[in-house]
Amino acid sequence: METMIETTSPKETFEAGRQLGLLAQSGEIYILNGELGAGKTVFTQGVAAGLGIREHVNSPTFTIVQVYDSGRLPFYHFDVYRIGDIEEMDEIGYEDYFFGNGVCIVEWAELIAELIPRSARKITIEKNPEKGFDYRKITVE
Repeated sequence: METMIETTSPKETFEAGRQLGLLAQSGEIYILNGELGAGKTVFTQGVAAGLGIREHVNSPTFTIVQVYDSGRLPFYHFDVYRIGDIEEMDEIGYEDYFFGNGVCIVEWAELIAELIPRSARKITIEKNPEKGFDYRKITVE
């Protein structure tokens, strides 16, 4: 089932993520797509808030994965943009995260497509300048 949400401010994009976090279940994996500046980090911060995580959430561009375990479920935020070789995923123990009891969000997942389980849900955030600077269309598949 596909859901489409339109937001017109970072606050609304955050809230869309928060709603997803409130509903997220143990073991879910979300692949998050969107160009630079689309609002992936704001959306992810909302997911974390929905999971009850109070600490600040940043994109883990240089660390590949950031772990937050202060919420109702562990939250694993991956940004694999800088991954040089898929074997790096083995080195960080990705299977413990992907097949654990937490919730994963993976940015730039196409770079590690062969590792992503078929059960992963796809979230795409798109800008449309004709509808305004802060307009976003968020599609959850």
